[in-house]
Amino acid sequence: MKKLLEETIAATREAGALTLQYFGGQYEIEDKGNGDPLTTADLAADAYLKKALLALRPDCGWLSEETVDDHQRLEREAVWIVDPIDGTREFVEGLPEYVVAVALVEAGAPTLAVIFNPAQDQLYAAIKDGGTFLNGQRVFCSELQTLDKAVATVSRSEVKRGEIDAYKPHLGEIRPVGSVAYKLALAAAGACDLNFSVQPKNEWDICAGDLLVREAGGHMLERSGQVRTYNQRDPLINGGLAAGNEDLVAQILHHMQEQG
Repeated sequence: MKKLLEETIAATREAGALTLQYFGGQYEIEDKGNGDPLTTADLAADAYLKKALLALRPDCGWLSEETVDDHQRLEREAVWIVDPIDGTREFVEGLPEYVVAVALVEAGAPTLAVIFNPAQDQLYAAIKDGGTFLNGQRVFCSELQTLDKAVATVSRSEVKRGEIDAYKPHLGEIRPVGSVAYKLALAAAGACDLNFSVQPKNEWDICAGDLLVREAGGHMLERSGQVRTYNQRDPLINGGLAAGNEDLVAQILHHMQEQG
């Protein structure tokens, strides 16, 4: 698994380098609907990763935001779950808060994860039972247990829509950050105390970050309090999620469930 992690890191770095060729430059943009952009960079990184990762594990299924879903993945024991650019809005706006997110899932659980922020040269990596690392250094979730002192990363879009307003009185600081995967990586590295989101997310948004948080000593739970089982027919996770240490996650989920 260590060798596979090294090879996956190399592929993820290469995909990130591809995106940097477009970042702040010229590229085509489409609207996928609901103001969700798709760029030339997304497609280039997706094509590269699909070829590179399936060469490493040809037995795997494939689930990516930018590839038409093939339900044959449901028959595979293992599947690559990938977001070639998570935080495309931030990419388009020139904000260095987008990442390439790659996870290997086996029997429904992530066993390998790499999240790379190429604009800031931050590479987060984990394998099951092996710890979480940022640029080669072991990292851990925050141990803070007091919610009203916690720094929470949240979605820029959810802040703009006022969906985080109800939670502000319960938290020390609200910090809007782009990319769900990046926010989870920050929580895993202790760069914030907590991450939570109230809107639905997809498996490719959260899968790699889920393992990073787990291996850094934390938890990532759906709003219902459940641990996600991955490679489901419908990759959408309704209701939002929370990630961080066990105590803070339990406290913020209590408030999320009160909101209905």
